[in-house]
Amino acid sequence: MAENISEITVDLENEGEVMVEQLDKVVLTKGVWSTIIFRYRERDRKTNQFGPAKATLRRYQKFKGVYRKRDAVNLTMDSAKNLIQTLTEWIDKGLLGAAASEPDNAEGDNE
Repeated sequence: MAENISEITVDLENEGEVMVEQLDKVVLTKGVWSTIIFRYRERDRKTNQFGPAKATLRRYQKFKGVYRKRDAVNLTMDSAKNLIQTLTEWIDKGLLGAAASEPDNAEGDNE
């Protein structure tokens, strides 16, 4: 368990062999609840080769002095592109950080 946010990683070893290798890490939010996006790759057990890079967005909660993973979203290339496109559109339209008078059920709500 990590006591500091800098110690959090997705690296994973099994009997001395790296199975998951962290390639990059960006801390999006810090605090009792922290959000981190990781770029990583996994070793294929059959071929023993690393596969393509992947991304995961993870939330950690600091509890009794250590960070614990509470939630994770693994992003495929398609879901990452969709996320980027959606956020870019909202930013360009001024829909993020908008005034409180904005309607609760915004256009494009997918519920």
